[in-house]
Amino acid sequence: MTEPEPLQQIGRTYVCYRGRRLSYFSGCDYFRLASHPEVIAAMRAGLKHYGLNVAASRLTTGNHPIYRELEAGLCSFFAAENAVLVSSGYMTNLVAAQALAGSFSHALVDDKAHPSLANAARFLDCPVIQFKSRDAEALAGAVKRCGPGSKLIVLTDGMFSGDGSAAPLAEYLEILPKDALLLVDDAHGAGVLGRTGKGAPEQAGVSRRRIIQTVTLSKAFGAYGGAILGTRALRQKILDKSAMFVGSTPLPPPLANAALAGIRTLGADGGLRQRLHGNVAYVKAALRAAGLALTQQPGPIVPLAPMPPKETAGLHRALLRAGIFPPFIKYPGGPASGYFRFVISSEHSRRQLDNLTKVLEPYVGRPL
Repeated sequence: MTEPEPLQQIGRTYVCYRGRRLSYFSGCDYFRLASHPEVIAAMRAGLKHYGLNVAASRLTTGNHPIYRELEAGLCSFFAAENAVLVSSGYMTNLVAAQALAGSFSHALVDDKAHPSLANAARFLDCPVIQFKSRDAEALAGAVKRCGPGSKLIVLTDGMFSGDGSAAPLAEYLEILPKDALLLVDDAHGAGVLGRTGKGAPEQAGVSRRRIIQTVTLSKAFGAYGGAILGTRALRQKILDKSAMFVGSTPLPPPLANAALAGIRTLGADGGLRQRLHGNVAYVKAALRAAGLALTQQPGPIVPLAPMPPKETAGLHRALLRAGIFPPFIKYPGGPASGYFRFVISSEHSRRQLDNLTKVLEPYVGRPL
């Protein structure tokens, strides 16, 4: 992979790119809480009152009260029994897998799952089987291959960042044995999906009894860090068995304080989610009317199928002429040649949305 040019985000929906101020339809700060005044104020207050770093593991002298406060806030927002805060979203799946190592006969992994889930599966100390992404029949076939009496865990994204699609969790739970678990990386779904933003499980209308939901605090909540939402028994397993959790320094207290403010802001302001989904519906309706073949996905993401190099270059130039940063990405699990992926936020203006749809109308997209 090639390292991209640096980008400086300015305002809430723009970036500075090669000296130009361009509309920004990328990243995963879906509500732009990373620049929300209350979240910024909480970060500054945390720095003033708590200092920058605890400089110790939580199991030695680094268990600052803000971490328990943030975990309580997460439990309240997600209606979860327990939450374990970790240093980053990527680490959540690795820590959970270390805690669960030796508990399963097979791990079944969505073949387009986030790389952190593929890495996490290695810690589970059991055979790993991939199944076709978001395909309940493929999962059923994988379950059958494992044989009767198998103890299974399924690893999947909740919302897939490539196209905004959601895993069919309800179908998975019907297929799986009653003692199977789902490890759901809901980095992109948390705060976004579901009536109250509780993520993919709420979107699917399922109980979290057989689900371990991992979330990041760096996307919808505008801060940093990650959390594992599960049972008190899982928390104890993490303390007992996860070397990664035991041996790591937690996120800086100012960022934990900012994350808590992000959770409270999103929890208190249902209008943010309404505005996000309204913006997404507006853009997708306009593009469908223009002939773009967009699938019905719940996430705030508009992907275009890979195009020939000449067409790709043409769209790149058209976006720049319109004052829009071209979000052309190459990412593990996505098309090898790269593709355009546009991410809508709650804070984009109607003028920005109209400008985007006008540029995209000549381009016919196909589902990824």
